[in-house]
Amino acid sequence: MKQHRLAYLVSQYPAYSHTFILREVQQLREFDLSIVVASINLPDRQIDQLTPLEKEEAEHTFYVKSQGILKAGIALVKTLFFKPIGLVKGFKKAVKLAGFDIKRLLFNVFYLIEALLLGQWMRSQQITHLHVHFATPAAMVGLLVKEVFGYSFSFTVHGPDEFYDAAGYNLPEKILAADFIFCISHYARSQVMKLSPVSAWTKFDVCRLGVDPQRFIPHVKTEKTRECKLLCVGRLTSAKGQAILLEAIAELNLQGISVSLTLVGMGPDQQSLIHYAETLGISEQVIFTGPVDQNHIIAYYQAADVFVLPSFAEGLPVVLMEAMAMEIPCITTAITGVPELIQSGEDGLLVAASDRDGLVEAIAKLVNDPLLRKQIGQAGRSKVLSDYDLTKNTRYLFEKFVQRLADL
Repeated sequence: MKQHRLAYLVSQYPAYSHTFILREVQQLREFDLSIVVASINLPDRQIDQLTPLEKEEAEHTFYVKSQGILKAGIALVKTLFFKPIGLVKGFKKAVKLAGFDIKRLLFNVFYLIEALLLGQWMRSQQITHLHVHFATPAAMVGLLVKEVFGYSFSFTVHGPDEFYDAAGYNLPEKILAADFIFCISHYARSQVMKLSPVSAWTKFDVCRLGVDPQRFIPHVKTEKTRECKLLCVGRLTSAKGQAILLEAIAELNLQGISVSLTLVGMGPDQQSLIHYAETLGISEQVIFTGPVDQNHIIAYYQAADVFVLPSFAEGLPVVLMEAMAMEIPCITTAITGVPELIQSGEDGLLVAASDRDGLVEAIAKLVNDPLLRKQIGQAGRSKVLSDYDLTKNTRYLFEKFVQRLADL
């Protein structure tokens, strides 16, 4: 069978929040898909803080923004010589997509420069297809690579940010420019359908993410604790709704229900959340760990009794799949593609986004019923084994890549 070769473009690689992309790349390579990775930005931490696998990936990743002005100038001259018409087309596209917004025009010019660097790198690697994870600015770079160099272009759409501001992200134009699009959920596919003509719908495939159930395995606790241990993993941002979770813990205290919370992750809301926990009088019950890599996250899952993710906006969180694979009962919000992963009352509990009282009720329900925790935890792992197994889902993704690339 012919080995297909393509480039993956990511906004930041490796990154704490993009570990699932690394796992996907590794698995696709095992299926004989040759992938080289490019990243707009450098890793989200110093090289000595990366895991051995992340270090190896970083050594072979093309970092666009680290190329410097000289290399950008060389890329421009090469493109002017080899692809002059394409360069003009790319500049016109950047201007057109900016409209009359000067700030967007400046950003688009920067994206065009990044596209020239990326396209010339692809040319040196003899790669003619670019796949981008997320339909955010990296996909704009991908769109311009196609416009200038004529390379085929696809992306995986997660949402929800680009759905909320489709025009701002030029999402309809990206959809039309892409040769094919993978959607991580039916919800995600519905959103790109909404933004595109019916004639474009044949380009869309639902390709679910997944986790390794041999890595994320149930853990039998030997020690009994008086309080129920809650865990929340994710960036500390307003979209994740952690402030609502802090309010819920304060309310549970008033009801005499003893819980503690571990918040794993970093983000712009960290200091405000720490302050809010102090204001609510629950700081002694809340632990902020900061970011945790994949070599150490298992221990936090093993210590947890209940996993809670009270998000206001999500794609389809891999952390939920990880917790479910470990038979940790999950409480989260009934938003976007989440109900495709969790049926409330069966393999998890869903509450309305922003519903503090509903969140309190769901937590109390699991705290007070160990048998229900066990039943939901076991059902959650069964759901992952059935529909969100990394190997199985990446095999399907591989088959879709082969099929779509063969049709180009």
